[in-house]
Amino acid sequence: MNRPLIALGLALILGVMGWQIAAKERTLADGTRALFELAPVDPRSLMQGDYMVLTYAISRESKACDRLTYDAPEQADGRLVVALDGDGVARLVRIDDGRPLAAGELPIRYRCRRGRLRLGAESYFFEEGTAAIYEEARYGGLRVAPDGNSVLIGLYDADRAPLGVTPAD
Repeated sequence: MNRPLIALGLALILGVMGWQIAAKERTLADGTRALFELAPVDPRSLMQGDYMVLTYAISRESKACDRLTYDAPEQADGRLVVALDGDGVARLVRIDDGRPLAAGELPIRYRCRRGRLRLGAESYFFEEGTAAIYEEARYGGLRVAPDGNSVLIGLYDADRAPLGVTPAD
């Protein structure tokens, strides 16, 4: 009796994981590339190796987490609406309030955790000894799906050129 339940549970877990992987692959393939300006970051962690904590400037601009109260936890997740400038850099338009998106606008999902707005990828790990390359990072590149889900594709310098190994745009 236990073996069929275990097999069913394992199949369910593998199915959900496969679905999540496929969704991320679709976002990478079909999502819109958007560059998000980075706020100052700390590029080192002795316990985890070399990585950069990503704090997006747009997170500070939105003030989306400031409106949260303990009485309204459903507001902890939502979407921002951004528009891409001529260089592909995302600029905050508004917190998504259900109005239809205008031409050139893009939704991006956020989560508020411990009073901090997060857009998804909050750290970028890189090969040991290559930290100097990433110290010049000014933008985080994300592929954004039409539903607002995003995947980090790399870091970019002030001229919006990819740093290190970045997938083809």
